[in-house]
Amino acid sequence: MAGEEAGQDRRRWMVLVAGMLAMIAGCAFQFGLPYLIPALREEGLSLGAAGLLAAAPTAGLLVSLIAWGAAADRWGERWVLAGGLAGAGAVLAVATQVRGVAALGICFLLAGAAGGSVHASSGRLILGWFAAHERGLAMGLRQTAQPIGVAVAALVLPATAAAGRGSALAFMAAFCLAGAVLVAVAVRDPARAAASAQESGGSPYRTPVLWRIHGASALLIVPQFTVATFALVFLVDERGWDATQAGHILALAQVGGAVARLASGWWSDRVGGRLRPMRIVSGAIAVVAGVLAAGAAGGSAIAVGAVVAASIVSVSPNGLAFTAVAEHAGRQWAGRALGIQNTAQNAVAAATPPLMAAVIGSGGYAAAFALAAAFPLAAMAVIPVRAEQRRSAGRGDAPEQRRPAGPTGDAPEQRSSANRGDASGQRSPAGPAGAVEQRRPSGPAEPVQAR
Repeated sequence: MAGEEAGQDRRRWMVLVAGMLAMIAGCAFQFGLPYLIPALREEGLSLGAAGLLAAAPTAGLLVSLIAWGAAADRWGERWVLAGGLAGAGAVLAVATQVRGVAALGICFLLAGAAGGSVHASSGRLILGWFAAHERGLAMGLRQTAQPIGVAVAALVLPATAAAGRGSALAFMAAFCLAGAVLVAVAVRDPARAAASAQESGGSPYRTPVLWRIHGASALLIVPQFTVATFALVFLVDERGWDATQAGHILALAQVGGAVARLASGWWSDRVGGRLRPMRIVSGAIAVVAGVLAAGAAGGSAIAVGAVVAASIVSVSPNGLAFTAVAEHAGRQWAGRALGIQNTAQNAVAAATPPLMAAVIGSGGYAAAFALAAAFPLAAMAVIPVRAEQRRSAGRGDAPEQRRPAGPTGDAPEQRSSANRGDASGQRSPAGPAGAVEQRRPSGPAEPVQAR
């Protein structure tokens, strides 16, 4: 048994690393194409046309995320993740040879849609492979893939584009194809147990809990993208900073944001819930954004520290929200729920920059930052903390036996009762003597459905 548990421990971390690398590859082209704009301009494209091409992968994401989530729910994570990423790599390889805005736009749109598989599938893997007491940290690690992917694009695309746009796209195609191969080799779907009575009862969207988490997450995107979009230009225009110097400071803030995501996930594991930490962090975002607005209005140097702090704290609840969505949806619905979560966040992210640009144009940066501070306050009211507390207090525990994880279908997972074990890993008294079964780390933990 000890050998099985050690192998299981290695396997789940291998799955996490493979899923992270796949997501880094997907995010590098989905969100990193703006670094290709100078090369596109050299081909004679206007800034507007180049901007549309850079946004095309995001448009592809928006139309495919829910479908990819449903596919992962139906067929499992491994081949959905590998197949989508391989498709994205193949389309990007074709894009190295095409010319014209329309043809490139179609390629980037299709690549973005195919690469959307990484978002729902990689999160679903964490739900299945990690127990609740460590899932927050694992999801926090997974959420660092987006800034790392953008950083890879920032480092590689300008350099490879010096030899032509095709060279840069060839790198991205190879990166995606390599990620697909890694997933196919290293990832195994967690064992699929029979659905519990709660999960087989129908859609988790019959209650408002998931809708409220989606809504709160969307509200929290507004301050995040307000700061991400306008922090650099604020420091340059309002504070007189050099653009390179400001960029270095904000790059360090991105590193701080990645650390903050990990810290918030670890914190949620310690307290045994995601939504209470999410509400507290939302309050912190509102306070920091308010200080930033006050500093911008008064021309105070405190605005510099506030914009750095806002860049860090505004990204920290993202992993909490994704973990909460996956746990409340349950294994049967996690892929679709994560797809809906991603779709809502990307839609708000696309709408935020033009909205805040209009506010800045009419009322200045202080007005925009003050408006951004209102959204996390609204999120605090929407986050269903009490529903999560009731779910934690009311769910029943039952002892269960796990087998070593492997490809789905190797062997059925044995359960000693119709009730599932607590996702936190604690077991209720079993048998007349009331003996408590010790938690076994082997095997993916099953979350308990939200009521």
